[in-house]
Amino acid sequence: MLCVLAACKPAADDAAKPVATPSNQPVVPVTVKPAAIGEVPVLSIDTLDGKTFDLTAQRGKWVVVNYWATWCGPCIKEMPELSALDAMREHIEVIGLAYEDIPADDLRAFLAERPVVYPIAIIGVTNPPASFEAPRGLPLTYLIAPDGKLTRQFVGPVTAKLIEDAIAEAGGPSLGSA
Repeated sequence: MLCVLAACKPAADDAAKPVATPSNQPVVPVTVKPAAIGEVPVLSIDTLDGKTFDLTAQRGKWVVVNYWATWCGPCIKEMPELSALDAMREHIEVIGLAYEDIPADDLRAFLAERPVVYPIAIIGVTNPPASFEAPRGLPLTYLIAPDGKLTRQFVGPVTAKLIEDAIAEAGGPSLGSA
């Protein structure tokens, strides 16, 4: 069986632009190592609703960290299923990370037409959270276990069944038992 994953990539003019630095300041590369499978990532971020989403406050639950963008068709297609998963499963929390340079009001207008029940935060393309790899394509989804450890990474669109199957494989409740 052949499995093809579709992922979005921004247009060339949407790509991250280099950051200008004063000529008298040396450019020092910053090495940030994203969390690997089995490690505990850190994420504390302000969301569009004015609250703070903190991974440490989610201990005891499975957390789905979903990178997406308004211009990404597969991202938009998976949003209703992620929203239903968040709403229907008490043991699962979803956080959406809008990975694009977009004004908050524009994103709110977008979400008014495509509402979700989970929190959304804007992640600038030049400064993603250090514990998570900068996406090379979207959507990109991480699954965090109740103990806070990174369990899985999914490149391309996900479904509620795919997430629930991954939770069951990792020792969590199986589909229908939560």
